[in-house]
Amino acid sequence: MLRRVYKAYAANGPSVSRVFVMIWSAAILVGLVHIATATPLRRWNDVAVKHSWVELPRGWEYHSSAPADYKFDMRVALKQDKIDALIANLWETSDPNHAKYGQHLTPAEAEALVAPHPDSREAVDAWLQHHGIAPENIAYSAGGGEWVTIRVSVAEAERMLDTKYNVYHHASSSERVVRSLSYSLPRELHSHIDVVTPTTYFGTMRSMRSTSFLQPIEEEEALDKDFNINAAVPSSCATTITISCLRGLYNTTSYVPAATNVNKLGVAGYLDEYANRADLQTFFKSFRTDAVGSSFTTVRFNGGLDDQSDPGVEANLDIQYTTGISFPTPNIYYSTGGSPPFTPDSFTPSNTNEPYLDWLNALLNSTTIPQTITTSYGDDEQTVSFSDEMYIVPQDYAIKVCNLFAQLGSIGTTAFFSSGDEGVGGGDCLTNDGTSKKIFQPAFPASCPFVTTVGGTTKVAPEVAVSFSGGGFSRYFAQPSYQTSAVSTFLTSLGSTFAGLYNATGRAYPDVSAQGNGFRVIIGGSVNSVGGTSASSPTVAAIFSLLNDVRLAAGKPSLGFVNPLIYSSPKSFNDIVSGSNPGCSTNGFTARAGWDPVTGLGTPDFAKLKLIV
Repeated sequence: MLRRVYKAYAANGPSVSRVFVMIWSAAILVGLVHIATATPLRRWNDVAVKHSWVELPRGWEYHSSAPADYKFDMRVALKQDKIDALIANLWETSDPNHAKYGQHLTPAEAEALVAPHPDSREAVDAWLQHHGIAPENIAYSAGGGEWVTIRVSVAEAERMLDTKYNVYHHASSSERVVRSLSYSLPRELHSHIDVVTPTTYFGTMRSMRSTSFLQPIEEEEALDKDFNINAAVPSSCATTITISCLRGLYNTTSYVPAATNVNKLGVAGYLDEYANRADLQTFFKSFRTDAVGSSFTTVRFNGGLDDQSDPGVEANLDIQYTTGISFPTPNIYYSTGGSPPFTPDSFTPSNTNEPYLDWLNALLNSTTIPQTITTSYGDDEQTVSFSDEMYIVPQDYAIKVCNLFAQLGSIGTTAFFSSGDEGVGGGDCLTNDGTSKKIFQPAFPASCPFVTTVGGTTKVAPEVAVSFSGGGFSRYFAQPSYQTSAVSTFLTSLGSTFAGLYNATGRAYPDVSAQGNGFRVIIGGSVNSVGGTSASSPTVAAIFSLLNDVRLAAGKPSLGFVNPLIYSSPKSFNDIVSGSNPGCSTNGFTARAGWDPVTGLGTPDFAKLKLIV
């Protein structure tokens, strides 16, 4: 076309020039229109994988394709603009040798630091607008606004994330979930978004584990058996644990809380586990008579219930021992639901929600946040091959959850987690990537450096490590400075043993420990024996709640994140020097003098800890 115009110009001179200019202008206009329409398309179509699995996580199987019209809440976590500043402040306020020790942030100050940058919100808004998501289907979280909840159909989510959603079945829990094996985001959004859920994290409310289990109990044992509740440490405590055992062992018997008007202790509950009030009264009548008539408050998150006709083993264990040790400190039981309100059928899943996120976000947005919290649930950091390692918890998800615990610590809350009940790992611990490589299996969130992880002991005079006590080294989180010296001493003594099976530079756990065997728990009016580090975590949490009471009664702020404090004062704990935590077809690590990945620093001595808080 332009060549013909040029020839005409050569033959006829300037008279053709006007035609040439008109055609050339039209060509430019068409080009500009093309660029203008192509630019937003390239912006959102230029995608890159955010996370993917090589194969389906172990324990899960494909059930069916997810119905295209099935609607669910997709959660997008925006990058927190000043999370590094929040964590830096946390290190200062939790360091007992720092001038800012104990100067916790207010919830509003913490929210300001975790809020996304305005550019992040603007970019995500534009992306949602491009995909035609109606404003009424978009909700930003209160406070910092770093979480965006979007009501979408499977078809919409698949277009937005360049993925395929399926329904997967978890045989051991009979749960079905909507998940994907990978998802992608526009490259532009990778610098604005941390994680999108539900996508590739296959852990759920029911597939994660409660770290407790029922144990056999002698038939002749009854509620009226004489446990000699006035003895410092009853002789029966070698095999049978009651409140009096723990109060005697850990030196809290004579302490009477004085700050009960401000101090609170929280217990996180999942899996439709309900703490029963009638059972608590029966428990008190047998094991803590001065507490009879007192109770706890239930707070329900995400559709959680409070069914008093269905007492839970885990829930009763936790609440009976937190209230029994901390009485009369107010206790709160958080009943966290895990299912959206719909009726499942053979093609729809029973759960699209994820553990921890719902509870943590709801808690951080609460007007009342306890100074101490205990959680007795966990997942494996790794259970399926990815490259040469095995993961079930995507690293971006783990970091996001862990940072929420840092936020909790920054406002003055101490978070305790049980270390797990499989020693260094359950099963044969072999990778399924064709190499059959054996590696130890760290637990999550126990491996998060911003929680205090509790292992288990058994027997008395002396206490020894209980064989199922979870412990090891994270493959996600680096070893924090507060434990470097203690862990280094252990690693030096370990030498080359288990070389290659664990990550020597990872966050090491547990931090501390407590009794974890033979706990007497009332369930449905009857006495039962329960074991697991699920018993250890509420025990330690209750003791630290009493330590918070000491500080609050003296007009001081709560302890908050305690790990730097306790690692700086190891002699405030009863060192456990024998026992091991076998797993992965090995003998596991061995408890020894000082910190070890079986019992941590040891069991708490309240009288000694009072002196350092």
